[in-house]
Amino acid sequence: MLGISAKNEVSPLSASNVDSCNEATGDNSQTLFVGEIQKSGTESPDFSLVGKNSLIGSCPPVMVTPQILGALTGEEEPGARKEIIEYTIQEGDTLSKIAETFEISLNTLAWANNLSSTSKVRVGQALIILPITGALHYVKAGETVSEISSKYKSTIEKIVTFNELSGEKDIFAGDVLVIPDGIMPPSLPKIAEIPLANSYFILPTNGRISQGLHWYNAIDFANTCGSPIYATAAGNVITVRYGYNKGAGNYLTISHPNGVITSYGHIQSSLVNPGDQVFQGQIIAYVGGKPGTSGAGLSTGCHVHFGVQGARNPFAK
Repeated sequence: MLGISAKNEVSPLSASNVDSCNEATGDNSQTLFVGEIQKSGTESPDFSLVGKNSLIGSCPPVMVTPQILGALTGEEEPGARKEIIEYTIQEGDTLSKIAETFEISLNTLAWANNLSSTSKVRVGQALIILPITGALHYVKAGETVSEISSKYKSTIEKIVTFNELSGEKDIFAGDVLVIPDGIMPPSLPKIAEIPLANSYFILPTNGRISQGLHWYNAIDFANTCGSPIYATAAGNVITVRYGYNKGAGNYLTISHPNGVITSYGHIQSSLVNPGDQVFQGQIIAYVGGKPGTSGAGLSTGCHVHFGVQGARNPFAK
């Protein structure tokens, strides 16, 4: 699910090119979900079954980084966490105690969860935990890094570096940014929720709801890894990203004609690219979730994390 610690950065291949496992060592070979990896020899690809009748090749990690080692051993370098996680409140917890445990400011914890520093919390309540002191921002259409940095009194350099952006222009509507050392403005305009007909969205995949509403306005649907993920409504693909991406793993976002944005997290591989038009029910990706198949490291099983921005998630009960 989105928000669960994602530490292992394994590079699954696009379904269209199994052979690129062997080409990954070259300077001119890169698929949608393959980053540059330096290695001394050629590795044979692993294979994942898709839809019970097709295979997807995936390269095993060939370089053990501290993040990968931490994911395997359950330990992590001090200060290395960069993903957002979700924490369930235990008996005796207070906001100040939680903030101290995760080494962030009390205001950071409160801001991320729409609370005040004096709010009472209850056992079983889920809280978003940022990796550092700062603020959380959901990118809206037309926003720039410069505007965001000014709004939160941070810097362009900190935002670009911490979120591992390629530059100031590497943000899109629907992205989630951590703003290092950011300070929440006195007030932010509330985003009006667009009313939707019950039939506007279809299920993003077959299966069952494995987790109810959690951040950000998302529902998890459990299904077999490699099962198809469908566009819940017609629209245009905004982004397709690989990596832990603050806990989302590999994910893609779609903008719909009414302004609503949907996101599909923990995908195994994408069948679409930014700029593509998709129709409702079109297969856009395959379900991931197992370590090494979704960019999310240790996970809670095969599922898709379906989020909605700008409207109520229709699958929330």
